[in-house]
Amino acid sequence: MQDATFAVESSECLAIIGPNGAGKTTLFNLLSGQLKPTSGNIFYRGQDISGIPAHQRIQLGIGRSFQIAQLFNNLTVMENALLAVQGTQPSRFQLLRPITGNRQMFARAKDLLSYMDLLEYTDMLVSCIPHGAQRKLEIVLSMASDAKLLLLDEPSCGLTVAESAEITSKICCLKKDVTVMCVAHDMELVFGIATRIMVMHHGKIIIKGEPEKIRNDPTVKEIYLGTGKSV
Repeated sequence: MQDATFAVESSECLAIIGPNGAGKTTLFNLLSGQLKPTSGNIFYRGQDISGIPAHQRIQLGIGRSFQIAQLFNNLTVMENALLAVQGTQPSRFQLLRPITGNRQMFARAKDLLSYMDLLEYTDMLVSCIPHGAQRKLEIVLSMASDAKLLLLDEPSCGLTVAESAEITSKICCLKKDVTVMCVAHDMELVFGIATRIMVMHHGKIIIKGEPEKIRNDPTVKEIYLGTGKSV
């Protein structure tokens, strides 16, 4: 990453595009705490989080999905959701806790699965559900902490056109107080959800702006899609 200076407004959806190797996933690794910056600072809601580890960033309200699904394949869909919800609770280190707490976690997990239309898979092993459902479950896990910032890495990767459209709709209908940053190669998804788009190339941010500006920018056409092609 080189001089990657930018800000994301509350409740906006910033899509990040660029060719393979542009630095998009590296940027997400820095924001979520998988990597530490060698220089510069990362601020979240006015707090410098540059030195805060990944698990503490989750507690602050930063959720992330990955390009390659990070799920427990030998557990059920509900068990995956419950683990994600429990991992964000203050009582997660308590061996004994009130049964009401378990009920609240179950209700939260069920609400998240319902939002992503996954209730029909509740009792199925993750390894046995369709790929599209796995992608949606990963978004459920990223939302489990009641995240205020969602980092979605290729949420439509491997999905059919219909499944991608469904994911796009779900992202667009998130609570208005949720900020979304989305890395994607799927231009239908990008232009379907983004309030702003940021283009990266060789670890640099080369342009950012509203979708129509990016669609018509000649540099984007040349570097990202090839000279003369439109987004």
